[in-house]
This record gives sequence, C-alpha cells and structure tokens, in this order.
Amino acid sequence: MKTEDIDKIIAEALEADKQKGAGRKHRGKPLSSHRSDTILTVRKVLNIVFIIGFLAAVIIYFALPDQRVLFFCVGFGAMFLKIIEFFLRFLF
Repeated sequence: MKTEDIDKIIAEALEADKQKGAGRKHRGKPLSSHRSDTILTVRKVLNIVFIIGFLAAVIIYFALPDQRVLFFCVGFGAMFLKIIEFFLRFLF
C-alpha cells in the first residue's frame, strides 16, 4: 500500500469516529434535554458554592488560626458539596 492510501484510510476512520461520537455527550442512557439542562445547572451552582466554601476555608485557616473547628467545618462542608457534584456528574 502507498502512503497516500494509508493516510486516506486513517482520515476516513477518524471522520467516521467523529460523526459517530458527535451526538453523544454522556455515556449510558440518553437524558431528556430538560433533565440534562437541570442537572448541568445544579452542578454549576454546586461548583460555585464549593469554590466559595474552599476560599472561605483558606481565609479562615490563615486569618483565624485559633478557629480550627470552624476551618474544618467549612472545609468539610465544601468537600461534601463537591462529592455531591461528583455523583451527579457520573450517575445522571
């Protein structure tokens, strides 16, 4: 086989793979558009709240060194929100 033939076969296979996977964003069963939009919105909100909680925990850690209990509560609360978002990402 010539190099051009091999390149053509590879290009066709890549194009077919792109077309095959273009309509699939999620693995598993397809979701309705409304349901996936709702889950995506909830995930975005949870991520924003997680980032705010993480930043608050870091600020508490350095600004109030004697308040370790508050630091752990805020930090673990933020991690709990991230775990919920993680499960929403892979279960729905």
